[in-house]
Amino acid sequence: MRLLVTGGAGFIGSAVVRQAISEGHHVLNVDKLTYAANPANVAGVADSKRYQFAQLDICDQPAMTALIGDFKPDTVMHLAAETHVDRSIDGPSAFIQTNIVGTYSLLEATRHYVQAGTAPKDFRFHHISTDEVYGSLGATGEFTEDSPYQPNSPYSAAKASSDMLARAWGETYGAPVVVTNCSNNYGPYQFPEKLIPVVIINALEGKDIPVYGKGDNVRDWLYVGDHADALLRAAQTGVPGETYNIGGRAERTNIDLVKMICAILDDELSGPSAKPHEQLISFVKDRPGHDHRYAINCDKIERDLGWTPSVTIEEGMRQTVQWYLENKAWWEDIRARGFDTAARQGLKK
Repeated sequence: MRLLVTGGAGFIGSAVVRQAISEGHHVLNVDKLTYAANPANVAGVADSKRYQFAQLDICDQPAMTALIGDFKPDTVMHLAAETHVDRSIDGPSAFIQTNIVGTYSLLEATRHYVQAGTAPKDFRFHHISTDEVYGSLGATGEFTEDSPYQPNSPYSAAKASSDMLARAWGETYGAPVVVTNCSNNYGPYQFPEKLIPVVIINALEGKDIPVYGKGDNVRDWLYVGDHADALLRAAQTGVPGETYNIGGRAERTNIDLVKMICAILDDELSGPSAKPHEQLISFVKDRPGHDHRYAINCDKIERDLGWTPSVTIEEGMRQTVQWYLENKAWWEDIRARGFDTAARQGLKK
């Protein structure tokens, strides 16, 4: 396949790019290279003859129209987005621009591509989204593809808006849109403002490990490699007009997840002078609009597309911890560019 991937230098996007190249696909990676993007994430495939890169803003509609027309993709996989909830609370404007205006720009560019008659017959616009658009669950129940949208943060509201745009372009213009909504991802190359890399890096450096509120918020955790596999299946065999939820079937409270990571670090860094990393846990003021629980029902994608998560959270988390231990230069380079995980979490040490 010829895949145009937006946001392919980010965390999930780079996992898709790496896997797509390994499967023999041709990839055009379109990324603006904002703060969370990193060319190092795709360095392992950058020399492939099947890999191309374009540093462009998805909001530049004429540029997107020209790029899509020239590359002639079989599928546009749209992953480019502002994603960090804390940042959306501090500055929602960037989320409105990238997530809503950027999606509109891409939909219009692909509409031109289809209407020009140059798109292949089975062309798809694959819009990648989040379970956060559904809002918050109580102690029971799961999000399904029919769950109502009830976003509670500027980030999830912007993603919900982009989902609705994709749906509308499908209904009004006949755009061959496939939408996927995923649960929380984790794994290698995750930018160190998210919970799991913050926990790992702060623990390694003996800094406080910040946990919001009481740590009783629940998330369903999905290993990024499994997510990339699900996305590539949806890009190839997903039915236009359909939505597929992608989950890891691995619900954990935040505090239990943090304790799991601490236990893995205790095991990996055992020694006579080692102290339990759990001692570093520090409960901090909860953030506004913090959804209590997410849980994904992924029966549909398992049934219709034959995908299931292959990595347990215990296996995936150990692999993730080991990756951050073995790739210290990757996250130290990010900090050298001026990013401090402790400062971002409101900690002073």
